[in-house]
Amino acid sequence: MLVVHEGHLVAAVEFKSHRGPSFGNNLNNRTEEALGDATDLWTAFREGAYGKDRPRPWLGWVMLLEDCAGSVRPVAVAEPHFKVFPEFAGASYCRRYELLLRKLVHEKLYDAAAFLTSTEKGGVRGQFTEPAEDLTMKRLLASFAGHVADYL
Repeated sequence: MLVVHEGHLVAAVEFKSHRGPSFGNNLNNRTEEALGDATDLWTAFREGAYGKDRPRPWLGWVMLLEDCAGSVRPVAVAEPHFKVFPEFAGASYCRRYELLLRKLVHEKLYDAAAFLTSTEKGGVRGQFTEPAEDLTMKRLLASFAGHVADYL
């Protein structure tokens, strides 16, 4: 989703979802997409693609993950050459998405991120959970609203 005002990029939000069965492969793909999209956006901003002498755009990422046995069970790690960081040892794919989103914001690639999970049946009824207090839609929207208020 793009927010454009008077020909200038104000904000961009990436929406992704992931449901089983192939959580490992798709998590790697989502990670590459998140890093690549942010890198592309910030490079284009630096080069003036969104207008010269404009405030930096706000960038957000929203992830909806299927809440099922495959996404919440611990995942084994292979360590043929180096030890994995402790937070990944035995972490489920759900936990790994949480870590990814938190790191994307911490590294300032994204201004905010929201992490939602839902079961297959609950999702069609609009039911969801937010596994991490710092990755809620409320926080993402508050950050977005603050940026828009400052921009305009």
